[in-house]
Amino acid sequence: MKTENRLERGYKKLQEIDGSAGEEVKNGLSDISPDLVKYMIEYSFGDIYSRDGLDLKSKEIAVVAALTALGNAEPQLKVHINGALNVGCTINDIKEIIIQMSGYSGFPTTINAMNALKEVLKNREADGIKDLIGEEVTNEIAPEDRYKVGENELSELDSNQVEILKNAYDEFSPDLVKLIVHSYADVIGRNNLNKRYRQIATIAALTVLGNAKPQLKFHINAGLNVGLTTDEVKEIMILMTVYAGFPPAINGTNILKEVVKER
Repeated sequence: MKTENRLERGYKKLQEIDGSAGEEVKNGLSDISPDLVKYMIEYSFGDIYSRDGLDLKSKEIAVVAALTALGNAEPQLKVHINGALNVGCTINDIKEIIIQMSGYSGFPTTINAMNALKEVLKNREADGIKDLIGEEVTNEIAPEDRYKVGENELSELDSNQVEILKNAYDEFSPDLVKLIVHSYADVIGRNNLNKRYRQIATIAALTVLGNAKPQLKFHINAGLNVGLTTDEVKEIMILMTVYAGFPPAINGTNILKEVVKER
Protein backbone atom coordinates (compact mmCIF):
# COMPACT_ATOMS: atom_id res chain seq x y z
CA MET A 1 0.00 0.00 0.00
CA LYS A 2 1.33 3.42 -0.97
CA THR A 3 2.18 5.63 2.00
CA GLU A 4 0.39 8.98 1.91
CA ASN A 5 2.87 11.87 1.74
CA ARG A 6 2.62 15.19 3.56
CA LEU A 7 1.17 17.05 0.57
CA GLU A 8 -1.52 14.44 -0.08
CA ARG A 9 -2.43 14.25 3.60
CA GLY A 10 -2.48 18.05 3.87
CA TYR A 11 -4.64 18.54 0.82
CA LYS A 12 -7.22 16.08 2.15
CA LYS A 13 -7.29 17.90 5.49
CA LEU A 14 -7.58 21.28 3.75
CA GLN A 15 -10.58 19.99 1.80
CA GLU A 16 -12.16 18.56 4.95
CA ILE A 17 -11.92 21.81 6.88
CA ASP A 18 -12.09 24.65 4.40
CA GLY A 19 -13.63 23.14 1.27
CA SER A 20 -14.04 25.65 -1.54
CA ALA A 21 -12.67 28.52 0.58
CA GLY A 22 -9.38 26.69 0.98
CA GLU A 23 -9.33 25.85 -2.69
CA GLU A 24 -9.68 29.55 -3.54
CA VAL A 25 -6.69 30.39 -1.34
CA LYS A 26 -4.62 27.70 -3.04
CA ASN A 27 -5.63 28.75 -6.54
CA GLY A 28 -5.06 32.43 -5.79
CA LEU A 29 -1.39 31.82 -4.96
CA SER A 30 -0.47 29.04 -7.38
CA ASP A 31 0.51 31.38 -10.22
CA ILE A 32 2.82 33.60 -8.15
CA SER A 33 4.29 31.14 -5.61
CA PRO A 34 3.54 27.44 -6.03
CA ASP A 35 6.29 26.74 -3.49
CA LEU A 36 4.39 28.71 -0.84
CA VAL A 37 1.19 26.81 -1.65
CA LYS A 38 3.01 23.47 -1.36
CA TYR A 39 4.67 24.38 1.93
CA MET A 40 1.46 25.85 3.36
CA ILE A 41 -0.47 22.66 2.61
CA GLU A 42 2.32 20.35 3.76
CA TYR A 43 3.07 22.16 7.00
CA SER A 44 -0.24 23.69 8.03
CA PHE A 45 -2.53 20.84 7.07
CA GLY A 46 -0.28 17.85 6.48
CA ASP A 47 1.78 18.29 9.64
CA ILE A 48 -0.25 20.39 12.08
CA TYR A 49 -3.96 19.97 11.37
CA SER A 50 -3.45 16.23 10.88
CA ARG A 51 -2.25 15.84 14.47
CA ASP A 52 -4.85 14.19 16.68
CA GLY A 53 -4.16 15.86 20.01
CA LEU A 54 -7.00 18.37 19.63
CA ASP A 55 -10.28 17.90 17.76
CA LEU A 56 -10.98 20.02 14.66
CA LYS A 57 -13.74 22.09 16.28
CA SER A 58 -11.39 23.09 19.10
CA LYS A 59 -8.64 23.89 16.58
CA GLU A 60 -10.88 26.16 14.53
CA ILE A 61 -12.17 27.91 17.66
CA ALA A 62 -8.54 28.61 18.57
CA VAL A 63 -7.75 29.91 15.08
CA VAL A 64 -10.83 32.14 14.80
CA ALA A 65 -9.93 33.65 18.18
CA ALA A 66 -6.27 34.12 17.22
CA LEU A 67 -7.00 35.73 13.85
CA THR A 68 -9.64 37.98 15.41
CA ALA A 69 -7.15 39.12 18.06
CA LEU A 70 -4.39 39.75 15.52
CA GLY A 71 -6.76 41.93 13.53
CA ASN A 72 -4.63 42.00 10.39
CA ALA A 73 -5.66 38.87 8.48
CA GLU A 74 -9.29 39.31 7.43
CA PRO A 75 -9.12 37.04 4.34
CA GLN A 76 -7.66 34.23 6.43
CA LEU A 77 -10.19 34.87 9.19
CA LYS A 78 -13.02 34.42 6.70
CA VAL A 79 -11.52 31.12 5.52
CA HIS A 80 -11.36 29.86 9.11
CA ILE A 81 -14.83 31.10 10.04
CA ASN A 82 -15.98 29.04 7.07
CA GLY A 83 -13.85 26.15 8.34
CA ALA A 84 -15.24 26.43 11.86
CA LEU A 85 -18.78 26.14 10.52
CA ASN A 86 -17.74 23.13 8.44
CA VAL A 87 -16.36 21.21 11.41
CA GLY A 88 -19.22 21.68 13.86
CA CYS A 89 -19.28 25.23 15.19
CA THR A 90 -22.66 26.94 15.24
CA ILE A 91 -23.18 30.57 14.30
CA ASN A 92 -23.60 31.48 17.95
CA ASP A 93 -20.39 29.64 18.90
CA ILE A 94 -18.46 31.90 16.55
CA LYS A 95 -20.30 35.03 17.68
CA GLU A 96 -19.35 34.20 21.28
CA ILE A 97 -15.69 33.69 20.42
CA ILE A 98 -15.62 37.05 18.64
CA ILE A 99 -17.43 38.88 21.46
CA GLN A 100 -15.01 37.36 23.97
CA MET A 101 -12.02 38.77 22.08
CA SER A 102 -13.18 42.31 22.92
CA GLY A 103 -11.53 41.84 26.31
CA TYR A 104 -8.17 40.87 24.81
CA SER A 105 -7.77 42.77 21.54
CA GLY A 106 -10.40 45.51 21.84
CA PHE A 107 -13.62 46.37 20.07
CA PRO A 108 -12.24 47.34 16.63
CA THR A 109 -10.93 43.82 16.03
CA THR A 110 -14.18 42.27 17.22
CA ILE A 111 -16.31 44.57 15.06
CA ASN A 112 -14.21 43.68 12.01
CA ALA A 113 -14.46 39.98 12.81
CA MET A 114 -18.22 40.16 13.26
CA ASN A 115 -18.51 41.83 9.88
CA ALA A 116 -16.37 39.03 8.41
CA LEU A 117 -18.76 36.49 9.93
CA LYS A 118 -21.72 38.30 8.35
CA GLU A 119 -20.06 38.12 4.96
CA VAL A 120 -19.20 34.44 5.29
CA LEU A 121 -22.77 33.59 6.32
CA LYS A 122 -24.20 35.57 3.41
CA ASN A 123 -21.99 33.70 0.95
CA ARG A 124 -22.78 30.31 2.48
CA GLU A 125 -26.51 31.05 2.37
CA ALA A 126 -26.18 32.00 -1.32
CA ASP A 127 -24.53 28.60 -1.87
CA GLY A 128 -27.49 26.87 -0.25
CA ILE A 129 -25.75 26.07 3.05
CA LYS A 130 -27.97 26.33 6.12
CA ASP A 131 -25.84 26.67 9.24
CA LEU A 132 -27.09 25.90 12.72
CA ILE A 133 -27.83 28.98 14.84
CA GLY A 134 -26.81 27.26 18.08
CA GLU A 135 -27.63 27.94 21.69
CA GLU A 136 -28.90 31.32 22.81
CA VAL A 137 -27.88 33.06 26.03
CA THR A 138 -30.48 32.27 28.68
CA ASN A 139 -28.93 33.58 31.91
CA GLU A 140 -29.67 37.29 31.88
CA ILE A 141 -27.82 38.93 34.78
CA ALA A 142 -29.41 41.72 36.80
CA PRO A 143 -27.28 44.90 36.99
CA GLU A 144 -26.97 44.66 40.77
CA ASP A 145 -25.64 41.10 40.47
CA ARG A 146 -22.87 41.75 37.95
CA TYR A 147 -20.02 42.04 40.45
CA LYS A 148 -20.98 38.93 42.40
CA VAL A 149 -21.47 36.89 39.23
CA GLY A 150 -18.12 38.15 37.91
CA GLU A 151 -16.40 37.17 41.16
CA ASN A 152 -17.89 33.69 40.90
CA GLU A 153 -16.78 33.31 37.28
CA LEU A 154 -13.23 34.39 38.08
CA SER A 155 -13.09 32.16 41.14
CA GLU A 156 -14.17 29.16 39.08
CA LEU A 157 -11.13 29.72 36.85
CA ASP A 158 -8.78 30.37 39.80
CA SER A 159 -9.98 30.54 43.40
CA ASN A 160 -7.36 33.18 44.30
CA GLN A 161 -7.73 35.52 41.33
CA VAL A 162 -10.22 38.02 42.78
CA GLU A 163 -8.02 38.50 45.84
CA ILE A 164 -4.93 38.86 43.63
CA LEU A 165 -6.64 41.59 41.59
CA LYS A 166 -7.78 43.45 44.70
CA ASN A 167 -4.35 43.30 46.32
CA ALA A 168 -2.70 44.56 43.14
CA TYR A 169 -5.05 47.39 42.15
CA ASP A 170 -7.69 48.21 44.79
CA GLU A 171 -5.69 51.11 46.24
CA PHE A 172 -4.30 52.43 42.96
CA SER A 173 -7.16 51.77 40.51
CA PRO A 174 -10.26 50.21 42.09
CA ASP A 175 -12.28 51.02 38.98
CA LEU A 176 -10.03 48.71 36.96
CA VAL A 177 -10.78 45.85 39.35
CA LYS A 178 -14.50 46.53 39.08
CA LEU A 179 -14.42 46.66 35.28
CA ILE A 180 -12.44 43.41 35.01
CA VAL A 181 -14.81 41.60 37.36
CA HIS A 182 -17.85 42.98 35.53
CA SER A 183 -16.42 41.78 32.21
CA TYR A 184 -16.44 38.22 33.52
CA ALA A 185 -20.14 38.56 34.27
CA ASP A 186 -20.92 40.30 30.98
CA VAL A 187 -19.01 37.93 28.68
CA ILE A 188 -17.52 34.84 30.32
CA GLY A 189 -20.70 34.35 32.34
CA ARG A 190 -22.82 33.98 29.21
CA ASN A 191 -24.00 30.38 29.20
CA ASN A 192 -24.08 29.44 25.51
CA LEU A 193 -20.43 28.44 25.11
CA ASN A 194 -18.71 26.05 27.48
CA LYS A 195 -15.73 27.15 29.54
CA ARG A 196 -13.35 24.72 27.86
CA TYR A 197 -13.90 26.39 24.48
CA ARG A 198 -13.69 29.85 26.07
CA GLN A 199 -10.27 29.08 27.51
CA ILE A 200 -9.04 27.55 24.26
CA ALA A 201 -10.00 30.80 22.52
CA THR A 202 -8.30 33.01 25.11
CA ILE A 203 -5.11 30.94 25.30
CA ALA A 204 -4.78 31.03 21.51
CA ALA A 205 -5.40 34.79 21.34
CA LEU A 206 -2.94 35.68 24.11
CA THR A 207 -0.32 33.37 22.60
CA VAL A 208 -0.38 35.06 19.19
CA LEU A 209 -0.54 38.56 20.67
CA GLY A 210 2.65 37.74 22.55
CA ASN A 211 2.52 40.75 24.86
CA ALA A 212 0.67 39.50 27.94
CA LYS A 213 2.69 36.80 29.72
CA PRO A 214 0.98 37.11 33.15
CA GLN A 215 -2.46 36.97 31.56
CA LEU A 216 -1.52 33.98 29.38
CA LYS A 217 -0.15 32.21 32.43
CA PHE A 218 -3.41 32.83 34.28
CA HIS A 219 -5.53 31.51 31.42
CA ILE A 220 -3.39 28.41 30.87
CA ASN A 221 -3.86 27.65 34.56
CA ALA A 222 -7.58 28.42 34.23
CA GLY A 223 -7.86 26.18 31.19
CA LEU A 224 -6.36 23.29 33.14
CA ASN A 225 -8.78 24.03 35.99
CA VAL A 226 -11.83 23.75 33.70
CA GLY A 227 -10.82 20.52 32.01
CA LEU A 228 -8.15 21.12 29.39
CA THR A 229 -5.20 18.75 29.53
CA THR A 230 -1.56 19.75 29.35
CA ASP A 231 -1.30 17.95 26.01
CA GLU A 232 -4.24 19.92 24.62
CA VAL A 233 -2.58 23.22 25.59
CA LYS A 234 0.62 21.99 23.93
CA GLU A 235 -1.41 21.40 20.77
CA ILE A 236 -2.77 24.96 20.87
CA MET A 237 0.80 26.25 20.99
CA ILE A 238 1.85 24.04 18.08
CA LEU A 239 -1.20 25.16 16.08
CA MET A 240 -0.31 28.81 16.65
CA THR A 241 3.00 28.33 14.81
CA VAL A 242 0.91 28.45 11.64
CA TYR A 243 -0.62 31.84 12.43
CA ALA A 244 2.03 33.73 14.42
CA GLY A 245 5.25 31.81 13.85
CA PHE A 246 7.50 29.90 16.19
CA PRO A 247 8.54 32.64 18.68
CA PRO A 248 5.07 33.14 20.22
CA ALA A 249 4.52 29.37 20.28
CA ILE A 250 7.88 28.81 22.01
CA ASN A 251 7.13 31.56 24.53
CA GLY A 252 3.66 30.14 25.16
CA THR A 253 5.07 26.65 25.65
CA ASN A 254 7.60 28.00 28.17
CA ILE A 255 4.75 29.61 30.10
CA LEU A 256 2.87 26.29 30.04
CA LYS A 257 6.01 24.62 31.45
CA GLU A 258 6.02 27.15 34.31
CA VAL A 259 2.35 26.49 35.07
CA VAL A 260 2.78 22.72 35.07
CA LYS A 261 5.86 22.96 37.33
CA GLU A 262 4.03 25.25 39.79
CA ARG A 263 0.93 23.05 39.85
